[in-house]
Amino acid sequence: MDYLHEGLERLGYTAEEYPQLEENLRIYAHELEEANKKFDLVGADTHDDVIIRHILDSMSAGKIIEGLYRERQAVSENASIADIGSGGGLPGIPLSLSMPSIPFNLVERMSKRCAFLESCTSVLQMSNTTIHNLEVERVPQESFDVIVFRAFRPLDKKMTKSLLRILKHGGYLAAYKAKPEKIAEEMEGIKAQVPEYKMVPLEVPFLTDGGAYSRNLVIVQRK
Repeated sequence: MDYLHEGLERLGYTAEEYPQLEENLRIYAHELEEANKKFDLVGADTHDDVIIRHILDSMSAGKIIEGLYRERQAVSENASIADIGSGGGLPGIPLSLSMPSIPFNLVERMSKRCAFLESCTSVLQMSNTTIHNLEVERVPQESFDVIVFRAFRPLDKKMTKSLLRILKHGGYLAAYKAKPEKIAEEMEGIKAQVPEYKMVPLEVPFLTDGGAYSRNLVIVQRK
């Protein structure tokens, strides 16, 4: 089975509406697999793991995140999205490839990983994407309208403070998380900073099928 093609179709990313997306994601998957041999960017044993557990997983929240951006674009000048702790470019590169007209920022503290991100965005001619070799604590305050992150640090008090600081007022955090009970425990620890949040179940083709694996997007708005 062609997991990428079938998975994108199931997520609503058809070739008619997104003519270059599938091919660009194949190129990215190849680049990621080659770099992974040297830098251990992601946990993946096979090509199918890269496609399902990383690329399709990243794409599973794409339309939700685009909706958050469009909401902010209506009220915020120079609206943009940032992937914090981007690592190997997940979820930032797949999301950016699906939204080529939206400004994306990939924030990563490790210079070797930034070199990989620079290489990928150059190969894929991603003119909408900027790489920032920075720790999150050094990002200027109120920089972004939507912040996404996946396989990043837990939302503890210190990290939540740092993320809210670089988010514009009214902007959104969108965190890829797993089981609801783990999310509830994590959010309980920061309820003084985040009294309200929304949890949206995600369907990741070939991963969440049958209910054995749980994936959710936690959305927090900075008031």
